[in-house]
Amino acid sequence: MSSMLPYGGAERDKPLFRVNLSIFSVVIVCLPLIGFFACITLSILYHYNEATYTHCQVNNYLPSVSAAISLTPERYIWRFCIGLHSAPRLLISTTYFNFYRGRFARQTMDLLLSVFTFFLALTENIGLLLLTYVCSTENYSLHKYGFITFVSSSLLHMLCTCKLWRVISKYSLSSEDVTSYRYKFRLFLFSICCCGLAAYFFRRHNKYCEPGIYTLFAFFEYLVVIANMAFHMTIFWDFGNREIMVVVPPEGKRV
Repeated sequence: MSSMLPYGGAERDKPLFRVNLSIFSVVIVCLPLIGFFACITLSILYHYNEATYTHCQVNNYLPSVSAAISLTPERYIWRFCIGLHSAPRLLISTTYFNFYRGRFARQTMDLLLSVFTFFLALTENIGLLLLTYVCSTENYSLHKYGFITFVSSSLLHMLCTCKLWRVISKYSLSSEDVTSYRYKFRLFLFSICCCGLAAYFFRRHNKYCEPGIYTLFAFFEYLVVIANMAFHMTIFWDFGNREIMVVVPPEGKRV
């Protein structure tokens, strides 16, 4: 029902909430970044032996991401940050999809690619939520599938996004579009390299149980996570001064 208090005149034309979309998105991405560094730091300072333990009990000096976010209170810090991050991230994914749909309305293949990119963004978010709220110590298999879903969807999402922004930057007169594409592409290549090295050291550790190898896996795993966050921060160049606003609907649409 409509409010019993009068609300009209000039006040009706004022937005109830307004924030710059690029700044809002960067702040949202900073939530998991802060949670990530907090969990790693607390794990090293207060749970070092538990966090760096490996099944073959060789020397290890860094905790994996899964180990760091499965301890207490680290798990609650990480869940809090991801909980605040996930819903706005869906909003950002929808914003990108609407942007692509308008930009590629007459280009069927690119439009289909934008649909697939949106699907990958949703899958990446679901994988992130799964690995966050199902710890490796609670259900290792489910946590592993969540992590694999997150990483694979993330890399494919980066690849598809780079393809779309390559087209955009090619025909754009905006230096921001070109800068955004260059950073996206470099971060994608960096992520692929780090992911490959992390997978190599993980397999080598499981096969040979050499001291320090799991530390190298953890280090490159950190870089994969940080590169993913940096990739999403390129939204800073994508939407310029566009804003998110909450406004009062026209009088005829109020119920």
